[in-house]
Amino acid sequence: MSGQKPKGCTFLIEEVGSETIFTPEKFTEDQQMFADTAKNFMEKEVFPIVEDLEKGDFDKMEGLLKKAAQVGLLMVDIPEEYGGLQADKTTSMIVTENMSLYSGWATTFGAHTGIGTLPLLYFGTPEQKEKWLPKLATAELIAAYALTEPGSGSDALAAKTKAELTDDGEHYVINGTKMWITNAGFADLFTVFAQVDGDKFTAFLVEADREGVSLGAEEQKMGLKGSSTRVLNLENVKVPASNLLGEIGKGHKIAFNILNIGRFKLGVGTVGGAKRALSIAAEFSQEREQFGQPIAEFGAIRSKLAQMASKLYALESMCYRVSGYMDRNLEILDTSSEDYPQQAMEAIEEFAIEDSIMKVFGSEALSFIADEAVQIHGGLGYSAEYEVERIYRDVRINRIFEGTNEINRMLIPGMVLKRTMKGQLNLFDQIQKVEMALAEGETPTPPSQDDDPTLAFERFVTEQSKKLGVYCANQAIQKHMADLRERQEILIDLADIISQLYAMDSTVCRTLQLVEEQGMEETKAHRAATRLVLAEAYQIIRERGERLIYNLGDGDELNAYLEAFEKLTFYPRIDVISLWDELADAVLARARYPF
Repeated sequence: MSGQKPKGCTFLIEEVGSETIFTPEKFTEDQQMFADTAKNFMEKEVFPIVEDLEKGDFDKMEGLLKKAAQVGLLMVDIPEEYGGLQADKTTSMIVTENMSLYSGWATTFGAHTGIGTLPLLYFGTPEQKEKWLPKLATAELIAAYALTEPGSGSDALAAKTKAELTDDGEHYVINGTKMWITNAGFADLFTVFAQVDGDKFTAFLVEADREGVSLGAEEQKMGLKGSSTRVLNLENVKVPASNLLGEIGKGHKIAFNILNIGRFKLGVGTVGGAKRALSIAAEFSQEREQFGQPIAEFGAIRSKLAQMASKLYALESMCYRVSGYMDRNLEILDTSSEDYPQQAMEAIEEFAIEDSIMKVFGSEALSFIADEAVQIHGGLGYSAEYEVERIYRDVRINRIFEGTNEINRMLIPGMVLKRTMKGQLNLFDQIQKVEMALAEGETPTPPSQDDDPTLAFERFVTEQSKKLGVYCANQAIQKHMADLRERQEILIDLADIISQLYAMDSTVCRTLQLVEEQGMEETKAHRAATRLVLAEAYQIIRERGERLIYNLGDGDELNAYLEAFEKLTFYPRIDVISLWDELADAVLARARYPF
């Protein structure tokens, strides 16, 4: 690993392969031990009672949390001084991935260990941490997060819940309603957001047994039936002033930073869910026979399995790249420092752009994989007797919570632009390179597609895609700078371009490292997956870019834009069908994700 402190979004400006990134192949023995512990827990404790959980037996869900605590799975992120393990972020993500094989449990687990516990961990006082963190680590207390209201979803800061300080200054009285609260049915401690003095968005820690706290009935949801979701009612709930979390009026810092971590964890969680769906589909395709042979032998099925695996390979590469970055930034901090939590939060926030990308890319990749898993099952996939039916329903929510995919898509280019204008991201240098290439009349000529240990072709496709993406983004931003925040359709297309560039760069970086370490023969499937990722990503970038170009003007002005666009465009001529066949062989040989 490079000794240089990693910065967010550098994939846009650095040449692909110029740095060593963290990948799943680098897991340590300790990290693999955590993975094995989590997998064993899922197989022995969770899957045997899934049907009971799906029917709303939340006593058993609460029991699972206590069993998970006994094997250390709830205390991974909690500091040792508060009874935790204080493991690195990669270990935390490994646990999250393997806890995500069943969505009902993953949501419950994540609500407790993630958004339920982390606000206290990063923003609590020493007294608050001492009081509650040890009990959260052992599941003596269960945590929940109460942000959303009936009238404020994506616009979280428009919350109507109020908190008023009593005359003696000793308590706050909270009134309001929160909805979609995961774990509400058995939670003991809620992180509640309310307005102080009418407009000071602030967080509080509210115990469930306080007078005035009540719950609505369990929500009847499309999916995630194994998780408890209820309305939280707060009627004249009196909490000590010492329960205030963070600072008055600074609740947005808590909400947004915790959402960043939530998006990061969700991205990794979709890796686990996607692996489960792919393995189920691969096994079924080898068992199900039609026309006298297993359907796994049909090209239509094989192409589906290959596409599922290639998307998953890109997603996995993107996620663990970021966990490696975070660990490198966190390991240089002094954990004994009083402001360590703030420093740690800033180190994590550095990758907020990647977090949003992972959330969007991961949730949509998982949706695709779950949908194809149902399709491979045919009519049986529509039956509740088969697991893919539940998976299909469960995954739909991922594109909505932790900030809708639309909200995250609008955040991505906004954050890139903000960092560029502040001088934190030297995107102007990349823009100048593109303009110079256009001025010199450069015509992109790809290298040979023959096997090459330097992955020259793959690196060329990635770098050319960056040029095309940067050109389109720069022209669109210049055209719409005055009203860019209101042009949501423009922001969404820019986000797709940026996201696909991150997928390409991460995938090529990972495969290049593997080729250097293992050689060409051992990485044939990896290289097939990489070219499939590149083929699809380049097509998306070119399509989104062309759509943006058509919006920039008309007549001669449009012709000038299109001429430049064509100079930067080339056709990779990747034999996708042969690559599907090669990757499908790898999937079917193991009847699961092959890497």
